[in-house]
Amino acid sequence: MSKKSAPRRLADTEARAFSSAIRTSPRKLNLVAQLIRGLSAEAALSQLTFSRRRIAGEVKKVLQSAIANAENNHQLDVDRLVVAEAYVGRALVMKRVHARARGRAARIEKPFSNLTLIVRERAEEQAKDEAGAKGDSREKA
Repeated sequence: MSKKSAPRRLADTEARAFSSAIRTSPRKLNLVAQLIRGLSAEAALSQLTFSRRRIAGEVKKVLQSAIANAENNHQLDVDRLVVAEAYVGRALVMKRVHARARGRAARIEKPFSNLTLIVRERAEEQAKDEAGAKGDSREKA
């Protein structure tokens, strides 16, 4: 008499990772998310490793979690994973007060963000096409 389980929201070839309350503004976090959208998982990890932005380390942890979810929970091939979606949302905003001259006060807002990454397994044909394209460019150089 138990309740039926909810249907899976993602496709069978997708895995997801979510991080809440990342201590940066959504605008800054979205700049890092734009770097990795559409890249292969391997390329995205190397991009985040060498990024100079402070928040890239947090995004890298979330990406590694999504890759681990794909491998362990959904039995997907890690070598064929692509960052399909990376989106950012607003979380809470801490409000603080900063003392100003003549007894006044200024408000300081410290925003937090949420990050969702979805990795998808490429189809076999796409993987072969991309591997072929890489090989062609190496031969010409």
